[in-house]
Amino acid sequence: MGGADAGAGAFYDAALHKREALMGKSGPSALIKNFRVFRIALFACIGGVLYGYNQGMFSGILAMPAFERHMGEYVTDSTKKGWLTAILELGAWIGTLLSGFIAEVLSRKYSVLVASAVFMLGVVIQATAITGVGHDAILAGRFITGMGVGSLAMIIPIYNSEVAPPEVRGALVATQQLAICFGIMISFWIDYGTNFIGGTSAETQSDAAWLTPICLQLAPAVILFVGMIFMPFSPRWLVHHGREEEARQVLSSLRGLSPDHELVELEFLEIKAQSLFEKRSVAELFPNLREQTAWNIFKLQFVSIKKLFQTRAMFKRVVVATVTMFFQQWSGINAVLYYAPSIFKQLGLDDTSTSLLATGVVGIVMFIATIPAVLWIDRVGRKPVLTVGAIGMATCHIIIAVIVAKNIDQWESHKAAGWAAVCMVWLFVIHFGYSWGPCAWIIVAEIWPLSTRPYGVALGASSNWMNNFIVGQVTPDMLEGITYGTYILFGILTYMGAAFVWFLVPETKRLTLEEMDIIFGSEGTAAADFERMAEINNEIGLTRILRAESSNTTGTPYETLPEKGNASDHSERIQAV
Repeated sequence: MGGADAGAGAFYDAALHKREALMGKSGPSALIKNFRVFRIALFACIGGVLYGYNQGMFSGILAMPAFERHMGEYVTDSTKKGWLTAILELGAWIGTLLSGFIAEVLSRKYSVLVASAVFMLGVVIQATAITGVGHDAILAGRFITGMGVGSLAMIIPIYNSEVAPPEVRGALVATQQLAICFGIMISFWIDYGTNFIGGTSAETQSDAAWLTPICLQLAPAVILFVGMIFMPFSPRWLVHHGREEEARQVLSSLRGLSPDHELVELEFLEIKAQSLFEKRSVAELFPNLREQTAWNIFKLQFVSIKKLFQTRAMFKRVVVATVTMFFQQWSGINAVLYYAPSIFKQLGLDDTSTSLLATGVVGIVMFIATIPAVLWIDRVGRKPVLTVGAIGMATCHIIIAVIVAKNIDQWESHKAAGWAAVCMVWLFVIHFGYSWGPCAWIIVAEIWPLSTRPYGVALGASSNWMNNFIVGQVTPDMLEGITYGTYILFGILTYMGAAFVWFLVPETKRLTLEEMDIIFGSEGTAAADFERMAEINNEIGLTRILRAESSNTTGTPYETLPEKGNASDHSERIQAV
């Protein structure tokens, strides 16, 4: 057992050392070097723009007199207002759960097409609210739109992580969050502009004030649908489905290298080894599901989800993904995004136009704050960024709570206090923008083995959407019922999120997706598993490629290293990188 552990660790050390020498440093220069991949990821992130636009757009519409005229008590009653807002998240939760199967059967690429079509259908249904159907059309349309948004939020991080080389993987997944922030930003300012159509009073404002922001969603959705047709498949999905030559050509194109280049060959063989390992493991454990038919894949998703809870190492992944998303949502970010105009009114900005203007600033500062994460997250790492961001957000909440507690009934005579609270909201959004916005999705996308990745990401994303739904539902009642206690609750939970990340979440920067098995502990260290992987590595020629590198760096080929150390030792070695 010890020899197997040491051998496997030395093998991954050799692979990591060789790849480090070939791929260079992370950072802005690496994005330029991998511009082809960066360009593809940017286009795929139109899905993130749709997600962000939906998050931000509805908050402004809720504050418009013309919308209240159509929706009645679904705007004035805090509980029904919560339902009207949060039903999108309920649809997103269901869409996320369904997307694992679709992403595995149809491919990541075609799944984006399906999700985009569902999204567009939901937007069209919402537009019919103008005919007099009212809240029923908005409820149904937002639910269906949510299914599309939830699918896109799950599939695009997977797609970007699977086309990306290790040195820019975090940056490309973080680009999804940048796109979300861009969508939020433009939605706030579109709301601010359309709010003046027909005037800002309840008597004169045109229905176009709220209908225009809803219908504008169709444009980027159509662009994403058409353009995705011409995007490459995920090389990891291609290998797992037996299309190896196509996968090699895609890798070659993505990296801008010849198909026989050493780095392309190394990455291809590592992907192939992990894929074969997962397939043979499934064949051994579930021989009746070894054929990759649609029905078997459908049944296998339940087996795979069950598998996530059967070992300590896989359960640790489950905890990291789901609890990270829990703390991301209970930081209160979507309470701000969904109800920003209402929050700013509570903080003393009574005029609708002024509150929408302050909301527009939220979009700008969040977008700007996300840019550093895209450029440097692979160099700084996930843990320090998440921890510092959580502490900053929680502190802002506590300061807001103190200001509101002292001035809640006297904003007219303490306008400076109101603006101080507004500035704390802006600072809170900045802390979220560079930390929990991008980093939470990066972690959820990158920690899973190949065969369980769609289902693992779906599980993490479903945690995001379910908690998102709960926060969206209860926030209006909390703001009305416990006022400043809302910020105290969010602050305490966010401090807890900082402690969770610092003590329980491992660092994952600059590691390949296949190396996550090492840093998450014992799940991959059974002797039988290592024997199977060693057999596959020998079979496909990966051992031969790395033997000389391991001999040059350690003096001994990895197969003959002495029986000492274990997987956790090698986990420390990999995390140090």
